[in-house]
Amino acid sequence: MSSPTALVTGASRGLGRALATALADRGWRLVVDGRDRARLTAAAAALPHSELVTAVAGDVADPQHRAALASAVGPRLDLLVNNASDLGPSPLPPLAELEPDEFRRVLTVNAVAPLALVQAVLPALRSARGTVVDISSDAAVEAYAGWGGYGASKAALDQLTAVLAVEHPELRVYAVDPGDMATDMHQAAFPGEDISDRPAPETVVPALLTLLDGDLPSGRYRATELIPAGTAR
Repeated sequence: MSSPTALVTGASRGLGRALATALADRGWRLVVDGRDRARLTAAAAALPHSELVTAVAGDVADPQHRAALASAVGPRLDLLVNNASDLGPSPLPPLAELEPDEFRRVLTVNAVAPLALVQAVLPALRSARGTVVDISSDAAVEAYAGWGGYGASKAALDQLTAVLAVEHPELRVYAVDPGDMATDMHQAAFPGEDISDRPAPETVVPALLTLLDGDLPSGRYRATELIPAGTAR
């Protein structure tokens, strides 16, 4: 039996890399992407069973890059993880000072691109009766000063996820709020501050694996709801 296939965006660092590592350790065939070619190449080479990993450098906002990802996936896709995200300007500005072009970029990366990628690989997902995991944020449902642009983009992603689940009952479609993590993006949101007290991205992976291994209905979940009992976070 052939290995299941996963496409994980933003896999050169943070949660994307942590999840890719866990899937590779299970023997999955992976297609991974990231904007920094050198960082992505190094991350892919360090994954377990790296011979099963295809690294495609590029920006998910680029239609040609999305087409390249769909081509690399092939005819069957068991899992799509829309993890790549754009925080926007750092330090985070109030909405009254958020430039429209900067907001447009955040929306494109965080909401438009994930939907476009689903569209590009939908036949492969249907073939596998696969799973879509869209990485959301508590900023999608809570009002935090400075997080308006990013939060609005993740709220849009949540709604897209919910509607896709209704329109495609043959798939499992999830939005997951991972909670605070010690990542480069989170550090950019708090420049100059020490965020080392935040959980490492690896601590969220058991929650994502719980979704993949279980039979929970499509919907929005918080990682803290999914962490198996007794798992440290």
